[in-house]
Amino acid sequence: MATEYFLRMGDGAKIFMSREDIRADIEAGSADAADLGDIPALTEDQMEQMLDIITSPGRIVGVEPGMEVPVTHDIGSIRIDGDQGNSGVGIPSSRLVGSMMHERAFGADTMELGHIDYSYKPVKPVIAQEQQTMEVCQQNMIIPMLYGAMPNMGLYYTPDGPFENPGDLMKAFKISEAQESIQKAGDHGIRDMVWIMQRLQHVGGDGVNFDTIGAAGDGDMYASLHAIEALRKEFPGIYIEAGMAGELVLGMHGQLEYDNTVLAGLWPHQQAPLVAKAGANVFGPVVNTNTSKTSAWNLGRAVTFMKAAVEASPIPCHVDMGMGVGGIPMLETPP
Repeated sequence: MATEYFLRMGDGAKIFMSREDIRADIEAGSADAADLGDIPALTEDQMEQMLDIITSPGRIVGVEPGMEVPVTHDIGSIRIDGDQGNSGVGIPSSRLVGSMMHERAFGADTMELGHIDYSYKPVKPVIAQEQQTMEVCQQNMIIPMLYGAMPNMGLYYTPDGPFENPGDLMKAFKISEAQESIQKAGDHGIRDMVWIMQRLQHVGGDGVNFDTIGAAGDGDMYASLHAIEALRKEFPGIYIEAGMAGELVLGMHGQLEYDNTVLAGLWPHQQAPLVAKAGANVFGPVVNTNTSKTSAWNLGRAVTFMKAAVEASPIPCHVDMGMGVGGIPMLETPP
């Protein structure tokens, strides 16, 4: 009887597979990415290396000495005092305490401060409190302390924001009106993101993490790239991380451009040069996890996309890893 190895499906379900089946899934996942992105698939040696890692008998998998990389964090200390069901452990603490725990107990390379709603728009009314917390964190910590939030252009549409919901307009076949609403929301978002980071830079912030860029489509990415460009111009030394929401930029508007490049339909290796052009220091590419496929298939696909992104990127890449991205199952801690 062939030896079977323990794996997970993309939704976290436990499965057992033979070495041959795992190898076939790695190859199939890589082929899917290569076909969609028009990029090279993994080589035989690379797939064999991945197969050896997946079939390793140990519970913990590490990297060779010297191959380690620094990491950045999204959500920040909210994962300590928060408990949202999908993240956080609900330990009563302040954001300062949570940040210091990451630095002194967890060995974090960097840390970030974030509002509990974790979007730029809700920060505006409480900017004074965010400035105070950032200043206190800087006074008590050594590692770089960024400010993190999502552009989250969806908050600018009705019923949460001032601009008409483009989804509703599209359903009524009002395409040009929907595009106009997306453009207005994007321009408003640029002003908000720049203003918020101006305030936080004034109290000693080390940088900013634009988290889940493109979550609301190409208008979201349009706003983020222009905000990054403006911040780089005003603060030449600011550290800017630009992390994506998904592997493909959705064309909600369809015609928005940056640097004469249409944003809709861009894959990670096509996004990276634009993020660098805008002025970011590091790019966070994403590959979505397919819940109906095995972790081997998802990992083969993710690595194929990421190798192409890293090769195309003029700046370092911090690959987004977590629930539902980077080949990781949707349920990170299954029973």
